[in-house]
Amino acid sequence: MNDAAGKLFIISGPSGAGKSTVLRRVLEQSPVPARLSVSATTRPPRPGEVAGRDYYFLSDDEFREKRRRGEFLEAKEVFGQGKWYGTLWEEVRSGWRAGQAVILEIDVEGAMAVRDAVPDAVTIFLHPGPAEELEKRLRARGTESDEEIARRLATARRELEKLPLYQYEVINDDVDRAAGEICEILRREMSAPAENAT
Repeated sequence: MNDAAGKLFIISGPSGAGKSTVLRRVLEQSPVPARLSVSATTRPPRPGEVAGRDYYFLSDDEFREKRRRGEFLEAKEVFGQGKWYGTLWEEVRSGWRAGQAVILEIDVEGAMAVRDAVPDAVTIFLHPGPAEELEKRLRARGTESDEEIARRLATARRELEKLPLYQYEVINDDVDRAAGEICEILRREMSAPAENAT
């Protein structure tokens, strides 16, 4: 349970929704002290990704050992390909101690696990609107095969069914507008007394 000055914000959304782009803008413009919690993963870096900034890239053995020691707030295998992702407790706690809005960018299943562990976490679902827009964005990335895109779209449909479980919905039809909306959520929630936060 978070009893420090900071607060946890969970941002989920389908792969290809533009979460990373929007969050970079949020961190540049945030009206409150904010940090993005860097997740750990066993997948290899994509071009341009930097260890410690985008992810902590761990070997399977390193990840397994951290799980065994209880160092993850949540951890799961993604897309059934043997690649693990997880949120390290220390990433969250260090932000809390600094009085920051700690932002987790995680999938819906991870979000529900974190919400169970940190009930006062603020939940935000970010998506691009119609499914056709999501497919267009995934294809434009050029990082997945047709089979992988089909799998991600099926996952996205299941994730959208969980939208009612989130406190806020933000549609990323414009990066500046979506980032501004999230910044306003951060400002409002960080100024609310913890016992009254929803």
